[in-house]
Amino acid sequence: MRMHWQATVALTLALGGCGGQSDDPMPSDDAAGSSGSATDPGEPNNDDDDDDDDRPDDGEGPDRDDDGSDGGSTGDPVDPPEPEPWVWELPPNFPEPYVPEDNPMSAAKVELGRYLFYDTRLSVDGTFSCATCHQQELAFTDGAARAEGATGMIHPRSSMTLTNVVYASSLAWGNPELLDLETHAPGPMFGDAPIELGLVDEQDAIARIADEPVYDALFAAAYPGDDDPRTLDNMIKAIASFQRTLISGRAPFDRWFYDGDESAISASAKRGWELFNFPGECTYCHFGFNFSDATYFPSLFEWPLPFHNTGLYNEDGRGAYPAGNEGLYNFTGEPADMGKFKSPTLRNIAVTGPYMHDGSIETLEEVLDHYAVGGRIDTPHVDFQMTTFELTPAEVDDFMAFFDSLTDDSFLTDPALSDPWR
Repeated sequence: MRMHWQATVALTLALGGCGGQSDDPMPSDDAAGSSGSATDPGEPNNDDDDDDDDRPDDGEGPDRDDDGSDGGSTGDPVDPPEPEPWVWELPPNFPEPYVPEDNPMSAAKVELGRYLFYDTRLSVDGTFSCATCHQQELAFTDGAARAEGATGMIHPRSSMTLTNVVYASSLAWGNPELLDLETHAPGPMFGDAPIELGLVDEQDAIARIADEPVYDALFAAAYPGDDDPRTLDNMIKAIASFQRTLISGRAPFDRWFYDGDESAISASAKRGWELFNFPGECTYCHFGFNFSDATYFPSLFEWPLPFHNTGLYNEDGRGAYPAGNEGLYNFTGEPADMGKFKSPTLRNIAVTGPYMHDGSIETLEEVLDHYAVGGRIDTPHVDFQMTTFELTPAEVDDFMAFFDSLTDDSFLTDPALSDPWR
């Protein structure tokens, strides 16, 4: 029972006391049914604050000279107003996310990013978009065991959910170097190992949307100070801004756990939650408001980069994973890192199968079986936190009810996160 207590206390603290923001945020990683808009009440994100000294207090626009021109006493033109800062509308007990200083949030930038995220013209054959592999109704996954790129190339890994990606401390299954959305974006856009969108270069990306008149107003609103705002850098920053609004935290479990609504989830789901803590001890890797140890927000003291070997493969009797899919080992070369992968969030887990980094486990029942035996194969590199436990058929049903309680239907259907081209 000691581990049950330890896991429950850790999760309760993380779930219930994660608010606040440090004065010295770490470098970046970073919702709207759960986000706000520029017109919503509340204080703006500090990263987005602008100097308001140049703005008129009477709301009547800039001062006018005697000749009727806008500007100061010299008649110089006034800079266009900065976009209104974003105002987060976060679920209860969700901390304010970190946003990079060089890409402050704004409603206009988020809207531009939404159009770009769903634009199939941004692919080599005009049929794929970011949303092809990250579909809203599947919690921004694609339902495939392994992702397929625009040219038909099958990827070695599955499309990870973008649920709460604003809180992700790392953005890939086994890459410890991709820590922010802006750095991550060029890979899917231009990478060839594997090919995802298959774009050639910046000029190619810009040219594909050059004739779309909708973007004239969208880019101008998002980047009003730029004479020519259609740049790759601005495109990437807008897409990242939209992705940061993909926040899910109003599932039935949240209404029960945070709001005290006993009718929000079934008795079976409540029992499943207890089993999740013990004997499952799943909270070693899936704890806190995001149900993942790979979570960062500014009031944390350090940037966590955990990866785990869960006993999926042992190709050579010494713990090897399939070639090219060795996880953290591909980057460190350390034998102890063989087969280590990120623990993704469990939010909306019931709609994000197949599971594991390569989609090699089809159902949640099979996932539970995998962990109950401490991994499906004996390997010397398996995480020490992998333990064994036994469940009755009724307890398996309780586990499934708990997993179902993490499905946030409002997130999966929020119009603000949907395809604007339809």
